[in-house]
Amino acid sequence: MVMEEVFEKLRTLQDILSQKISLEQEIEEIPKLLTTQEELLARLKKAFIEKNQEYEKARTSEAEYRNLLAEAEGAREKAEKNMDSINTQREYEALDKEIRDASEREQQYRKDLQREERILSELDEQMKQNAALIEQQEKELEDRRSGIQAEISEKGSQVKTLQKDEDKLVPGLDPEVLFKFERIIRNKMGRGIVAIKGGVCMGCHMILPAQFANTVREGEDIVFCPYCSRILFYEESEGDDQEYFSDDDAGSLADLDDMDDDEYDEDDEDDEKVSMDYEE
Repeated sequence: MVMEEVFEKLRTLQDILSQKISLEQEIEEIPKLLTTQEELLARLKKAFIEKNQEYEKARTSEAEYRNLLAEAEGAREKAEKNMDSINTQREYEALDKEIRDASEREQQYRKDLQREERILSELDEQMKQNAALIEQQEKELEDRRSGIQAEISEKGSQVKTLQKDEDKLVPGLDPEVLFKFERIIRNKMGRGIVAIKGGVCMGCHMILPAQFANTVREGEDIVFCPYCSRILFYEESEGDDQEYFSDDDAGSLADLDDMDDDEYDEDDEDDEKVSMDYEE
């Protein structure tokens, strides 16, 4: 198989793998949305239970104040009836004090009772709202569960179709290259094979050494970008004749850091001569 056919297969395979990986990621994310709704429902139910506990506590207090109020009313009424049978001033003063104390307790218990009744009413309204919200969330969650199964099934069918297309393309391709290629696509947002133009990788836009670019242009082997790891193929552009260098002039990736110190010294001497001539 000539390299141009290999590149064409890889470009087609890139589209298939990109779609398949995207669908697989969507399938993986779908249950997470369901988990979020389940957590929300759990929080609502917890809040409802806490609110119900407050309600029961308020109802107990309301019952206690109602009993205390009844006792205070009974004590006042009993003292008022006894007023008809008193014989001395001392008895009158004692009964009068008893009536006043009972009346004060009655007024205070009535205020406490009214307060607890307001709390009960507010809590009851809040619980009704929470119950309605819980019921709504449970329905939405159930609908979501049903929809998720259908959505996962549909996307799974699409993945299987893409897998069949992939299986038709891979025969004849190096398994190691395919493994690296798929990993690159997963990590590089769907782009695993890119062109090189004017000595520049169109994936990471890094300038490549001329010798390396020439190797890609020759198209005899699969070549990976040393910077972004994508597979490279040569694409004709304006000025290609000028961009093609001989191997003797091109150097290599290692040559980027291997320039001789003498070259720097010679450049420095030339700069000094130019500077002196300018001063004269």
